[in-house]
Amino acid sequence: MTKLSDRITNLPESATLAMAGLAREMTQKGIEVISLSLGEPDFKTPKHIQQGAIEAIQSEKYFSYPPVNGYLDLRQEIAKKFKEENGLDYSADQIVVSNGAKQSIANVFMALLNPGDEVIVYTPYWVSYTAMIELAGGTPKFIKGGIEDDFKATASQLKEAISDKTRVVIFSSPCNPTGSVFKEEELQAMANVLADYPAIVVISDEIYELINFSGGHKSIGTLAGMQDRTVTVNGMSKGFAMTGWRVGYIGAPLWIAKAANKMQGQYTSGNSSIAQRAAYTALISSKEPSHEMEKAYLNRRKLVHGLLSEIPNWEVNMPEGAFYFFPDVSAYLGKTYQGGTINTVNDLCMFLLEDARVSLVTGEAFGDGKCLRVSYAASEENLREAVRRIKLSLEKLS
Repeated sequence: MTKLSDRITNLPESATLAMAGLAREMTQKGIEVISLSLGEPDFKTPKHIQQGAIEAIQSEKYFSYPPVNGYLDLRQEIAKKFKEENGLDYSADQIVVSNGAKQSIANVFMALLNPGDEVIVYTPYWVSYTAMIELAGGTPKFIKGGIEDDFKATASQLKEAISDKTRVVIFSSPCNPTGSVFKEEELQAMANVLADYPAIVVISDEIYELINFSGGHKSIGTLAGMQDRTVTVNGMSKGFAMTGWRVGYIGAPLWIAKAANKMQGQYTSGNSSIAQRAAYTALISSKEPSHEMEKAYLNRRKLVHGLLSEIPNWEVNMPEGAFYFFPDVSAYLGKTYQGGTINTVNDLCMFLLEDARVSLVTGEAFGDGKCLRVSYAASEENLREAVRRIKLSLEKLS
């Protein structure tokens, strides 16, 4: 009899990918579904970035295995980006390029955690954080912010959660799934707490940096005493519409960068050589296409906020970044339809998938059983139609 490991048996499937898979299956059966489940920009990778990849192929210089941590010139450009745009001073040796920011984070957890180590996770959180922590032998410890606080846990909650087992703190800003952005004073309050615990490492996930409507992005690593204990995570997927290219990276203290490089060397080796050349092109070129995408997301945010606010008993705040809304839909729990009861937000998402033909992601996957995630990385036409369908389906519940 074949038997899988306990590790993989206990590993949950990514909820965002699972919902996207269900929507894809329905589409393959000829059922038209509007997908608002994936964090996938609906823009194409800008042409000049594509051209960078084409030229790399045509040069025939990039067909060999690349360095595990990425080409030197790419890492130098990333270090330059960190310095000029974020005020973070990293050398090229402190940069590790990976197969998406997801691998970047996984590398760091595998490098830092031993069984029993605790990781404080700002909640709501991106779905894969907890699985990564547990795969690395760690234990997630959640501090939660509600919609009334723009989903941002406080520095006092952080202090209360710290124990002698705390090894890492992780958060994202702008946040997936809520779109919340930590302001400088909130990051400073966090840093003030951590000043008393110098052994704790911070992972700052900044993959949505270029989709930020708050008036400016702030990296916690720029605050006094924080850079030497902070891993700054970023990548090309969101701000450059390069999800399929799979290029993420970290800037980190050298000892962590070396460990992440060692980890990656055993699992995947270096990121695709051609994808790296596309990323290099993106970083040395004008960011005007990224700014144009940000403007489009800003317009959609306004549109979707108005549409979602018209849905009875959906509590909606105004996110300051990324391309998500995270409405509180708990008023619909306990309602029924054709003899079935909506007991959980997951039930509600499945009902809306089957009845409205709109795919969303349950907030349970992000650590909040009252909410669901709506991605507005879709055309305005699809966004209008999706919310229209959702409203019609919710009217059927009693």
